[in-house]
Amino acid sequence: MTTIPAHLVPSRSFKRAHYDTENIYSILDEALVCTISFVMDNKPFSIPTAFVRYEDKIYIHGSVGSHFIREIEKGLPVCITVSLLDDLVIAKSAFHYSVNYRSVVIFATPEKIEEKEQKSDALKWLVEKITPNSWDSLRPIRDNEIKKTTILAFSLEEASAKIRSGQVINEDEDNHLPIWSGLIPLRNSRLAPVPDETSLQLPLPEYLK
Repeated sequence: MTTIPAHLVPSRSFKRAHYDTENIYSILDEALVCTISFVMDNKPFSIPTAFVRYEDKIYIHGSVGSHFIREIEKGLPVCITVSLLDDLVIAKSAFHYSVNYRSVVIFATPEKIEEKEQKSDALKWLVEKITPNSWDSLRPIRDNEIKKTTILAFSLEEASAKIRSGQVINEDEDNHLPIWSGLIPLRNSRLAPVPDETSLQLPLPEYLK
């Protein structure tokens, strides 16, 4: 049996913890933004950023001039979090109000990707996550754009998921109360694309339909 590091074991609601790659990967593949937290100069920082998972790592990108990127690329340990909200859990008492969610916590240190082809691949994975099947329709990325971009990879070796699902749990003595309880589903969906001025007369590409 694999030993779970102590910092990956939740202090409460431990039954909601999951360590299998199926749950972890599915959450990471659905989410578009993660939050990277770290300590620098004895001060805490927390930065939201787009990311993509490829195999057993996640990748972020940033400007080579970004202070945040330049500091963590030195090897700062980070905690990366991702959260997806599925339902508001409405109870008969304030104590049992909750949310249904899926989350991932990752502890890692960054690996700076230096090779040009690997950097280009990581950017392609990110673009294809945002708009699938779009990369080949874009203006090819230029060498100077790759040079201006830092790509950092983070291992998923120390990752765990936590999931809350299902209906509200009321106290037995509250079940008779004439107070509504149940779920309010939340959905984050893509709406119709809005063109800029240069695209008003252009047909919508297949990858955006």
